[in-house]
Amino acid sequence: MTTAVLDGAFWHVLRRPRTFGVAGLILGAFASFLAIPPIEARAIIWPILVGIVAAALGIWTAMRGERRLGFGAIASGVIGIGLGILATRSGSGNLNTVFRADLIASTFVFSTPLIFAGIGGMFSERSGVVNIGLEGMMLMGAFWGVYGADKTGSWWGGGMIAMLSGGLMALVHAFFAIHLRADQIVSGVAINFIALGITGYFFFQLYHGQDVPTGIPIIPKVHIPWISHLHFLGPAIGNLNLMIWLSFALVIVSYLVVFKTPIGLRIRACGEHPRAADTVGINVYAVRYGAVVLSGILASLGGAYLSIGFGGGSFNDNMTAGRGFIALAAMIFGNWRPFGTFYAALLFGFSTALAYRLPVYSGSAATLFQVLPYVLTLIAVAGVIGRTVPPAADGRPYVRQ
Repeated sequence: MTTAVLDGAFWHVLRRPRTFGVAGLILGAFASFLAIPPIEARAIIWPILVGIVAAALGIWTAMRGERRLGFGAIASGVIGIGLGILATRSGSGNLNTVFRADLIASTFVFSTPLIFAGIGGMFSERSGVVNIGLEGMMLMGAFWGVYGADKTGSWWGGGMIAMLSGGLMALVHAFFAIHLRADQIVSGVAINFIALGITGYFFFQLYHGQDVPTGIPIIPKVHIPWISHLHFLGPAIGNLNLMIWLSFALVIVSYLVVFKTPIGLRIRACGEHPRAADTVGINVYAVRYGAVVLSGILASLGGAYLSIGFGGGSFNDNMTAGRGFIALAAMIFGNWRPFGTFYAALLFGFSTALAYRLPVYSGSAATLFQVLPYVLTLIAVAGVIGRTVPPAADGRPYVRQ
């Protein structure tokens, strides 16, 4: 009986048009990577065949009512054919330089601060408060993280101070957005400028605007002995920073909290229908304050990773360089969901890692390649990939009757 039920469920899923549409998207992406390591199928026929199958699945999906997903699969197939052909025409030396195994590690490196900040922004906006101040909270975490590590002599001490600084900045934003019912966009922008001024001032006062002293404790890497010696997996995941693994855990934990616990239900209720939540006894103000402060703590951890993780114990003015806004775009692109945010952050992280390697093809266009993550950000927030639906009460101050 159990086997029959499982077989029936399997065939039911297989017959759904969305299943074929998703398969088309995956095959289209796969066609782009056939000629690069570790597969290295150099014959031009392979990306063409895989891309055609992806496009055919997209056509089949679109004909059965899933037009957006179907057209996406068609586009994925066509783009996969084009990129796959270009890859087969590229020299093996250039491909091995750009698409080495450590490109995966670099993707995780650049996506980690986006994951922390994006998940933090998700908690805030799920409760009904727009948090444009993620950039400023990340910047506070970056500076006070390295300062805390310097003064306490430990990276975890720096992380705790970074969390405190991000939480305080988020508390200021929450006070203006929730208690004073100020415009949340204006409040978030003000937080960004305040953080820029605070970090710039104290960087000059405490370090005289010079480089942070060497030897500051940094977040360690996790060495996996049974993987690090492997040909491809070793450089990819065998020696990643501890914060990268914590970001993976954060995605899973945040999903369970938001969608599988009473606390998550309260957060979502306050973001969707705060008056109904208030009616059943939920303190909307308390929930929103807690969610916004949590968003600041998580964003500051992403900033601390930049300074005492990836940055190796260093800091410079405006170190975040717009990553808070990219994290916000990842959250929107991910439809205010943990795993969606995670996948979007990986996409932006991959584009950044790739941008640093593309100058091998054109040194004169090296600076131009650096705008690739920001172009993807514009595409994401413009809704070109697909329409996203925010929480119904997101950005709307609540007034208790």
